[in-house]
Amino acid sequence: MSATAFALVILAGFIHACWNIAAKKAGGDARFVLLTSLLLLVVWAPLGLWIGWDTVPRWGWLEWAFVSASGIVHVVYFTVLLRGYRLSDLTVVYPIARGSGPLLSSMVAIALLGEQISASGLLGIAGVVGGVFLIAGGPGLLRTAGDPERRQRVRTGIFYGALTGVCIASYTVIDGYAVKVLLLSPILVDYMSNFMRIAVLLPTGWQSRHSLAALWLSQWRYALLVAVVSPVSYVLVLYAMQTAPLSHVAPAREVSMLFAALIGGRLLGEGDRLPRILGALLIGAGVIALGW
Repeated sequence: MSATAFALVILAGFIHACWNIAAKKAGGDARFVLLTSLLLLVVWAPLGLWIGWDTVPRWGWLEWAFVSASGIVHVVYFTVLLRGYRLSDLTVVYPIARGSGPLLSSMVAIALLGEQISASGLLGIAGVVGGVFLIAGGPGLLRTAGDPERRQRVRTGIFYGALTGVCIASYTVIDGYAVKVLLLSPILVDYMSNFMRIAVLLPTGWQSRHSLAALWLSQWRYALLVAVVSPVSYVLVLYAMQTAPLSHVAPAREVSMLFAALIGGRLLGEGDRLPRILGALLIGAGVIALGW
């Protein structure tokens, strides 16, 4: 991976962690995703029109199929992620979400595709599993066996984090193919897929338009922040994918877990900071080993 691609991924990781902290503080649901998508549509319209005015009319069914699939998977991703944030801690959900995607991809490749696992791959799997154990409470699980509410909250975070990881793995493959094989503009892939997100969410949003208006008053600042910065983080990653192998870019993105554990744990006042930071570091190291 070139120094430029690596710098893009590190910057994207920091931005990604920041907007996830904002989404966690908002405590929103699918309606928050709709508000964010509508704001994104407006904020990024000048750039989208400038880049896509001559390009988008030349797209065929294959380009639209990948952009539409990306939009649908992103709706599921945002909805599952926000539900996890409402029911558990960011320092549980976020590292599990970022680390489970590469782990699941590797396990599927070994079990179903007959791929061989290397020594570094085994160490990577062990690192992710060990990191998840630390985030779940580590040895402290033995001391909190009598606290079912806390135990259930952590388990819920692990479940939604893993489900989010499946979505991350899915849209990474879809969008990676779009920019590397179909040679689509990363900016257009993200911006045009947002139309699909709006199309999927708008009917439900219209039915609950009165509550949506009340939600806007309390959450518009967080929605605007996510709408402005979340495309930046992902587009930076897509540009890195154009010049570096996907198997290198995806693991390098996991540096965002450390940013989330350090910044999010302090801002949100979530407990067990040290084991969760160590767990995030272990997951990140494990994912990098899987990438090798």
